[in-house]
Amino acid sequence: MNAETPPRSIWLPDWSGAPYWHEDAPPEEATTASPPASVDVLIVGSGYTGLNAAIETAGGGRDTLVLDKDAPGFGCSTRNGGQIGHSIKPDLETLTRRHGAARADAIMGESRTALDWIEERIDTLGIDCDFSRVGRFHAAHSADSYEALARGAERLTKARGAEVEVVPRAEQRRELGTDAYHGGVVYPRDAGLHPAKYHLGLLAAARAAGARVIGHCAVTGLERTEGGYSVATEQGTVTAREVIVATNGYTGPVTPWLRRRVIPIGSYIIATEELPAELMDRLFPTDRVISDTRKVVYYYRPSPDRRRVLFGGRVSASETDPAISGPRLHEDMCALFPELRDTRISHSWLGHVAYTFDELMHVGQRDGVHYAMGYCGTGVSMASYLGMRMGQKVLGAPEGRTAFDDLPFPTRPFYTGNPWFLPPMVAWYRWRDRMQQNRKA
Repeated sequence: MNAETPPRSIWLPDWSGAPYWHEDAPPEEATTASPPASVDVLIVGSGYTGLNAAIETAGGGRDTLVLDKDAPGFGCSTRNGGQIGHSIKPDLETLTRRHGAARADAIMGESRTALDWIEERIDTLGIDCDFSRVGRFHAAHSADSYEALARGAERLTKARGAEVEVVPRAEQRRELGTDAYHGGVVYPRDAGLHPAKYHLGLLAAARAAGARVIGHCAVTGLERTEGGYSVATEQGTVTAREVIVATNGYTGPVTPWLRRRVIPIGSYIIATEELPAELMDRLFPTDRVISDTRKVVYYYRPSPDRRRVLFGGRVSASETDPAISGPRLHEDMCALFPELRDTRISHSWLGHVAYTFDELMHVGQRDGVHYAMGYCGTGVSMASYLGMRMGQKVLGAPEGRTAFDDLPFPTRPFYTGNPWFLPPMVAWYRWRDRMQQNRKA
């Protein structure tokens, strides 16, 4: 390259800050619809949790209204990586220490149930969303992490007969076209889907069941009354007998008790330009979804049509703009796959997930208001499943009960919903991940 030649841009000239998924399933345009004066059930939030709850309550004969401050599904339900798998962050030993053996086993069981249930849900509702049991390769970013994964896989196999395959580093390329990891494990029952198509299918199913779903109508106040709740919105007040809060990473000041218990975290993703089929086959020979053992995790996969790489993670200690996160993700992607160095970015976006202080999702009631949230970045199946269970609870169905009911929902002193502690924590974990990765085996 001579001195007059500018460096090649990593951006396509027409790159988009909207999710790649919106190309096939764009959000609804704003409408002039106004909410009714009263309903049986009012649901705040139109993502996977809220819509699955609405399918149950409307299908059970309850007059159901779903409200969202943005377009239906504008949040992380159409902005995630489309990966479905094990939804519980703490391991069995940690859960047993906290909650006892019976509750720990039940919590783990809910994760397995949710994974099977979402496939049944998609099939029953006839949703075309590219669902496929492609399996997951969970890669070890360090030698120590590989040993921990191998031991964990052995325990799972002995205790539950779980389907887990250990892949040593020498055999890694049959799963993933890189030498950057130290081996890993395969969870063959994990799956992938097109998250925005899935959301679009849920939206249609909720409306078909009789629910009204109105976007661009923010809830601004919530007050308990003698007969239920008075819900203030940007377009007037609605009275409701039951209220469900399904806001997860977008939980705001209307529900301060819940806001103090979830930590909104931006998760960033890029999509590459279309790539040659032979390159995709070399990098992703098994078509699996991928995650790794970093504390600040990378997650990535081929697009459902196998024409692009979708690469996600957190690349900044504090929240940033997709125009800034895109090049950083591109750099991290190329560290794993040097062959992608000249590949350009077509889309760069973010969505907000919600973590909790105990790394568990929570479902329950507060002052009579139902809630489910805190999926800790693994919410495709669990948000859907717990939303469905919440709908059953509102209907009074005994099968609505879950292993998460009545678990303590912790917060921290002085935390009000602004995660001021996140930047130093993320910086620390990224440094620790690098040190572990660079440590010699």
